[in-house]
Amino acid sequence: MTQSAFIHHLLKNPMTGLDIEARSFEIIDSEAPERRGFSVDQWEVVRRMIHTTGDMALAASVRFSADAISSGIAALQRGAAIYADSNMIRSGLSLARLRGVNPDYTANRIACHVADADVAEFAAQNGLPRSLYAIRKAKAQLDGGIVVFGNAPVALLELNRMILEEGIRPSLVIAMPVGFVHVIESKEELASLGVPFVEIEGRRGGSPLAVAALHAICTLATRVCKEQKGGEIH
Repeated sequence: MTQSAFIHHLLKNPMTGLDIEARSFEIIDSEAPERRGFSVDQWEVVRRMIHTTGDMALAASVRFSADAISSGIAALQRGAAIYADSNMIRSGLSLARLRGVNPDYTANRIACHVADADVAEFAAQNGLPRSLYAIRKAKAQLDGGIVVFGNAPVALLELNRMILEEGIRPSLVIAMPVGFVHVIESKEELASLGVPFVEIEGRRGGSPLAVAALHAICTLATRVCKEQKGGEIH
C-alpha cells in the first residue's frame, strides 16, 4: 500500500499561520484548565512561552513579581530602553510588536554589547565572561529600562549587584538565563531584590523563552493602548 503524505490532510483542510497559532493556544488552554493560579495576564505570558517550547510542564517553573505585568506594560508604553544579554534576543525581538505599543521604538532602543570589541578586550584581560562587561557598558540604559536575559547568568548577577549597591531600578527584568553554573543563584537573588521580574526557576531558560515573554507583554500592552484610546472623549 502506498503511504500518503500527511501534508495532504492540511491541503484538504487549509489553515493559515494565524489559524494554527490560535488552535495551538486552544490546545494549551484545554490541557491546563487550572492555569496554576496565574492571573489572566500572567497566563498570556506563560501560554506564549509554552507555545514556544511545546512543553506544558514549563508552567510549574514560571514566577512573576506582583508588579511585573503592570510595570512592563508601562515601560513599553513610554518606550523604555531594552537591554538584551545576547544578540539572539536582540535579533528575535519584533520591532513591529514593540511599535504596536510605542511607534518610537527603533533598533537602536534595543542594546546588546556582548560582541563589542572593547567588551571582549576587558573580558580577556580580566579572565571573566564578556557578559559582565557588556551589562556594565549598558548601565545608563538599565535604570527604568527592560532587561532581558536568556543566556548569561553572570550578567544577571552583575545587574543584581548594581541594584543592591548602585540603586539601579529596572522597570522589568526578564530573567531566563539557562545553564548549570550560577544560574539558580542569579535568579533566586533577583527575586529577593524587590524589582519587577518574570523568571523561570531552576536551570531552565533560553533566549527564545525570554523573547516569547516580552512579546506576550507587548500583546498585553497593545491591548491596553487600544482600550485607552477607545475610552478617550473627542
